[in-house]
Amino acid sequence: MTITTDTFKDKFIAWLQLIRFDKPVGTELLLYPTLWALFLANASIERLPSVVHVIIFTLGAFIMRAAGCAINDFADRRVDAQVKRTKNRPLADGRLTAKTAVLTFVGLSGLSACLLFFLPVQVFYWSLIALALAFIYPFTKRHTHLPQVVLAMAFGWAVPMAFVAVNSEHGQGGVGVVGWLVFVAYMCWTVAYDTMYAMCDRDDDVKIGVKSTAILFERWFGDKDVYFVMALHGIFLVIMTALVHHFFGWWSACGLAMGLAVLFAIQYTKIKTRERLNCFTAFCQNAWVGRYVFLYVALLSLMMYG
Repeated sequence: MTITTDTFKDKFIAWLQLIRFDKPVGTELLLYPTLWALFLANASIERLPSVVHVIIFTLGAFIMRAAGCAINDFADRRVDAQVKRTKNRPLADGRLTAKTAVLTFVGLSGLSACLLFFLPVQVFYWSLIALALAFIYPFTKRHTHLPQVVLAMAFGWAVPMAFVAVNSEHGQGGVGVVGWLVFVAYMCWTVAYDTMYAMCDRDDDVKIGVKSTAILFERWFGDKDVYFVMALHGIFLVIMTALVHHFFGWWSACGLAMGLAVLFAIQYTKIKTRERLNCFTAFCQNAWVGRYVFLYVALLSLMMYG
């Protein structure tokens, strides 16, 4: 363990690393699906999202991703020191204390809760589930091989919250079929990309007893585990294409499907090697999937309802 520093600058840099300010990919993977959920929720009532909703859910994505990283590093502070990719995280190398991580999680969660004052009260009750999922996710990897599923639920819970926010303001209430379909699609995509992420650490995780879908799929399917990851991508592609067809028509659906097929094919060329760096590169490329779907749905909505 390295010797900790006492300067404010060093502590502040370490804190920024704790909340992954220097690694925005994770924030994008949470933000863009939240925004495309907002656009699809409003497409159900043939209008564009309100500026207020866009701002609130954007801020919520940034804040809760940071909070999730803090509690994740608290849970993994001893494990991270034994993994090549994470051994230099600020709790693992001693630059920050566990207390700092907990206070950061509590403080950012409270800040995120303040945003709920600008949303219908129904969203508050749904947000409690999101907070619980964000807290328990880091601890699930000790007890189940499906922490990626819990992460997908934690990240994806913003989707039903977005639909509840929109529907409640228009007297409909609830998430609705479209909202749950978006949630299922997002779950499949998230489990797929987080399995790629876990493939980077699979050897280290086996040694130290940390569980993941990457380990589980390898046990079940051997070197064919990448096909299961691509199958999850396929489900995501089918559901999102069907939703775009429902709201915007066949030609729009075909355009989305072709773009996603190309992006996922590129990822497959990386993960089929099952090599650590290639799997991490494939994981990072999912930011382009989020950007593509968001921009595609946003532009279609602007053309139809703007």
